[in-house]
Amino acid sequence: MIKDFLIFNFIGKENKIGLRVNNSFYFHALDKKTDKDQLILSVLNMIKKYKVNIDRNFSVLVNIGPGSFSSLRTSLAVAKGIRISKKINLLGYKNSDLSQFNPNNIDLLIKKKLVQKNLIKPMYLS
Repeated sequence: MIKDFLIFNFIGKENKIGLRVNNSFYFHALDKKTDKDQLILSVLNMIKKYKVNIDRNFSVLVNIGPGSFSSLRTSLAVAKGIRISKKINLLGYKNSDLSQFNPNNIDLLIKKKLVQKNLIKPMYLS
């Protein structure tokens, strides 16, 4: 069961990151010009602000598209970096499976098991 997690919806439009810790949701909207350095800083600030303990029970969910090539690659790189450094679970979801980025829809995404471990084939928009 996925309990505490960080979720990336970084596809080139309406970019957002979310955090669920101890049954509380926190969201941060990112502008279209957010680059990888700002994404990393936003993630680190959220982790620090909400005093998140990232351990083996923590998960990162990342949108695997369709979306902007550079946005998807950036979010995947950040998520994989967290996975490697903290040995957490890394899962992907399709943009079409999350109609709106809000706590209820994210819970449904998880409950319906629409998250997957296979992140090899992200879907890019041409």
